[in-house]
Amino acid sequence: MYRIAKRLPDVEQFGLASQIRRAAVSLTNNLAEGHGRYHYLDQIKFTLQSRGSLEELIDDLNVCADEGYLAIEEVACLKEQGWRIRQLTDGYIRYLREQKNAAASSSARETPPVYDMVETDSDSRFSI
Repeated sequence: MYRIAKRLPDVEQFGLASQIRRAAVSLTNNLAEGHGRYHYLDQIKFTLQSRGSLEELIDDLNVCADEGYLAIEEVACLKEQGWRIRQLTDGYIRYLREQKNAAASSSARETPPVYDMVETDSDSRFSI
């Protein structure tokens, strides 16, 4: 995407080109930050943010096509690659959610003790 940004006209260097660069970096930075977290919910949150950056990039490609900055065939190829990344990202999110659910269901739980509540003859108290 950096190479695409470099090919945009000068008028877009501080607009669309800058946005493309920021979204591309955000995509990978969020994946890296999520990977560095030890809690599944944090990992999922950052991966979802990464997916949002990918969607921004795909939309930026639509703008490039609409404005004639890139050939339609090139945009189609790049968007196809983007959709493949989206599938991989969705699969990773599914995996993280499954791991979170498995960890939650297998965590140690304390079972409450069972007490026999028997009334004694001597008074109305219960013995344990």
